[in-house]
Amino acid sequence: MITFLSKFFIREKEDKAKIRQEYGMLCGMVGIFLNILLFCGKFLAGTISRSIAVTADAFNNLSDAGSSIIGMIGVKMAEKPADNLSDAGSSAVTLIGFKLAGAKPDPEHPFGHGRIEYVSGLVVAAAILLMAYELIRDSLVKIIHPEETEFSVMVVVILIVSILVKLYMYLYNSGVAKKIDSAAMKATATDSLSDTCATAVVLAATLIGHFTGLYVDGYCGALVGVFIMCAGIGAAKDTLNPLLGQPPEEEFVQKIDQIVMAHEEICGIHDLIVHDYGPGRQMVSLHAEVPAEGNILEIHDIIDNVENELKEKLGCDATIHMDPIVTSDEHASEMKAAVTSIIKGIDEQINMHDFRVVTGPTHTNIIFDVLIPYKFHIQDDELVARITSQVRDRLGNNYYVIIKVDHSYV
Repeated sequence: MITFLSKFFIREKEDKAKIRQEYGMLCGMVGIFLNILLFCGKFLAGTISRSIAVTADAFNNLSDAGSSIIGMIGVKMAEKPADNLSDAGSSAVTLIGFKLAGAKPDPEHPFGHGRIEYVSGLVVAAAILLMAYELIRDSLVKIIHPEETEFSVMVVVILIVSILVKLYMYLYNSGVAKKIDSAAMKATATDSLSDTCATAVVLAATLIGHFTGLYVDGYCGALVGVFIMCAGIGAAKDTLNPLLGQPPEEEFVQKIDQIVMAHEEICGIHDLIVHDYGPGRQMVSLHAEVPAEGNILEIHDIIDNVENELKEKLGCDATIHMDPIVTSDEHASEMKAAVTSIIKGIDEQINMHDFRVVTGPTHTNIIFDVLIPYKFHIQDDELVARITSQVRDRLGNNYYVIIKVDHSYV
């Protein structure tokens, strides 16, 4: 259905940010419509069967001020908060998130509003967690004070239809999430999957209770609540990590390296940092080592071309700083090879860059940076001391070593 509707509603073909916004708007509106229909059906089924599992599957408290009005309507209709009503709220939150995330940059937010999409995904995850809490609490009450439920074929049909609809919503939300790389849509898909499993368990409890006489309504409700809580925690992590700051995907880093190093005038890259301002809004900064003997104007033109290439192929804005290195000094090259051998002998994970040699009348300074991964097993001061000691042992005491330790951001 999304593919069919996208032909009419997805008008943008080139602007990726605009395409993301239009897909988000479309999926949000479809989600609100379907979830309101499911809420009505489940509320009717819960009323007919007097089942806490069915009723709790239909009602749940909303988790934020923006959807509090919907929550009050749910409490007014029945003394339970609405699951599918909150799903409508989740879709509304996602819809609003995409709308705000697509807003153009302004003086107060020069990098755009893309991270609002992560915030909307986090709100959806919070709604899932609140749904789980309410479901577990109501189920425990039902276990302590059991009530007989009534079986109805119409209830079974409603639950089956609900499972099929929610499964479809999970599939299309997941597909759109992958297509536009959206954390918010992924969280909404997780919400739909948790509802599918929850309703399936509720259906099983209804059938078991009818055909065996066993009272499992409350127990199944509690089991569903635990499952949904786990799903909510996972969804929260997926949206919270980009907000706090996480390293870029290894594949993305490799593509950057391949594009930059494809230019033979560039000898190496380091100090790569990827800033994430929302899906499809990444900014990259890095240092590129270039021959100090080269023509500065020609090299600068090459750097400009690399920045444009990164923009075209990866969709990221790039800022590249040129680091000149001496490549024609045989003595400096020999010392660089010796220092590299020492560093790799300490640990293969260590990388070196910005190597230069400054020769004076009494001694020679060897200056370079080393790059180490996070949680490296050697402390910075100890590493500097070990490298310095081994360099002077190999090259002589008239060589002074000046080292800066960098930590990797990728």
